[in-house]
Amino acid sequence: MNEHEVHRPGEHPAASPQDGGVLPLVPEAVASHALPSQSVELATADEPATQDMTGMPEVLASAEAPEVHVAPSVSEPAKDARGLPTTLTAARDAAAFVAQIFADTQAEKAESELLVGATVPEAEMVSADGEALPDTANAPFAPLAGQHIVILGLGASGLAMARWCARTGAASITVADTRAAPPQLAALQQELPDVRFVSGPFSAALVDGQTLHAVYRSPGLSPEEIAPVLGAARAVGIYVGGELSLYSMALQALRSRQGYAPAVLAITGTNGKTTVTSLTGQLVAHAGKSVAVAGNIGPTLLDTLAGHLDANTLPEVWVLELSSFQLDGVSGFEPTAAVVLNITQDHLDWHGSMQAYAEAKSRIFGQTGLMVLNRDDAAVMAMLPPPVRVKLQRPQERAHSTFGGDMPQRPGDFGLEEVNGMVWLVRALEADETRRKRSEAAEELHFQRLMPADALRIRGRHNASNALAALALCAAAGCALGPILFGLREYRGEPHRVEPIGILNDVEFFDDSKGTNVGATVAALQGLGADRKLVVILGGEGKGQDFTPLAAPLARYARAVVLMGRDAPLIREAIASVEVPLVDADSMESAVTLANARAHAGDAVLMSPACASFDMFKNYEHRAQVFCAAVKELALSSGVDMEHMA
Repeated sequence: MNEHEVHRPGEHPAASPQDGGVLPLVPEAVASHALPSQSVELATADEPATQDMTGMPEVLASAEAPEVHVAPSVSEPAKDARGLPTTLTAARDAAAFVAQIFADTQAEKAESELLVGATVPEAEMVSADGEALPDTANAPFAPLAGQHIVILGLGASGLAMARWCARTGAASITVADTRAAPPQLAALQQELPDVRFVSGPFSAALVDGQTLHAVYRSPGLSPEEIAPVLGAARAVGIYVGGELSLYSMALQALRSRQGYAPAVLAITGTNGKTTVTSLTGQLVAHAGKSVAVAGNIGPTLLDTLAGHLDANTLPEVWVLELSSFQLDGVSGFEPTAAVVLNITQDHLDWHGSMQAYAEAKSRIFGQTGLMVLNRDDAAVMAMLPPPVRVKLQRPQERAHSTFGGDMPQRPGDFGLEEVNGMVWLVRALEADETRRKRSEAAEELHFQRLMPADALRIRGRHNASNALAALALCAAAGCALGPILFGLREYRGEPHRVEPIGILNDVEFFDDSKGTNVGATVAALQGLGADRKLVVILGGEGKGQDFTPLAAPLARYARAVVLMGRDAPLIREAIASVEVPLVDADSMESAVTLANARAHAGDAVLMSPACASFDMFKNYEHRAQVFCAAVKELALSSGVDMEHMA
């Protein structure tokens, strides 16, 4: 389930990186020198594989069937129905560098072997020590044998849980939904005729008096909506979980049964989840590892796992996008590494407070996995627990790595650095032993320049930050540096996320319809506004957000603002101090026309609403379609064929 689809009640090409050949990544004219307690190097494609930052932890959730609980009956029945160069003297050197990266013929093969939802390259299953595992696709796998299960919600995740419980031996399955005919009902009844479907309010009667082992909830159901069921279950000790819980149990069972120990990389945050998830998956594939991408990005965790079990192609690496809904209340999930990209106001109507929202996001780290943290976000950095004091030893920190828009400060951290007008992606390494012996510094850093940010095909400083997060995750999975850098410069981004639509009369149009909250729009403004003035289209269903954080970036980057949608008056009030024109539009078509009329040559029109779309559109994809159609119509009325626009 997409995080925004909330269920409401009642509704050098001598050799390639793959064969270990060396491909120089920088022109010889770019030199480096060491500063006190620092050294710098430039990355090359024969970089050895980074060692795992942490071992694959044991999954805490037990695969054993929990104790059966029979609750007292009540009368109410259930209703059925992610050393600097001293000189960079000639612009041609930088140009040559970028040209060199983009001209590499090896990386011009397939975009990436990984496409979300596509079949992962066939790979032999391997254990943690690298030995081949036996083919067990046809052997019984029934970690839920004999269990009686209730599933709340029949969306994509609910159906996936029902399928999984049925295939892994559950004795009985009841699926409940407030809707009489949810969209997945036909598929449920056709595929799983023995599963009982119950429609009506989520009441304690689903639990009271029933013989149950567990209740599993779909991620889009609000806590208030399912409180009666969860309260009744917890009162008698019945386990409560979700799809992520079942996935974690399955991985533990597979590890115990056949030694399957993949790396699990997990991504969450208010903004950038899908971009970092997709990017990380493609980078892992470029590194030559078999990979599966699943979760909030789709497809579901359990359907993806089942597909790989059926095909006997369990991947070496899992890359999971997880929403706050999926993480809320979860326990037992222990990834190899996980990242929280950022925390800004979103889904407060669901979580109730920023504290509860941040707490849900923080559950992604589990107890032992490597924490990948955005050091530009104080709320994210606050998730790092304080060091543990151990007698006669230095305080022990939780294993973590950070990324951000400045220079990294610790070994293993990633960051950005501007040198003579060029921004580089860099990482910090611990200096070699010889250099450390000559230094009086307690911890000497060695900086490695990875690639210029301008070599990325995704626009904006926020996307450079996303790239750093993906690099940190790939390092934790033991991916070789060279191949993932080639994959990084190939990535073209995701639809409706600061996506360039076209250029009309030297004004470029961008679709950021996925900018459904204030944080996403602030990131888009900061990412695009550094190079040009922006005319910004804002408005929609505000979800109770505080819009005042928009004022500062709009004052700095905007030429004008066009307001539309239900909460346009609230946005106008929040940004009233901004000394730019504010105009109102009653439709997307009108908004595009008004924005174009106020843009100057060299400007950009950015549709980044900072709001949900449900007041005027079916969803954010529909909003994007209407925006793109309006831009195309504007181009045609100006005598320009949109297909021939940049």
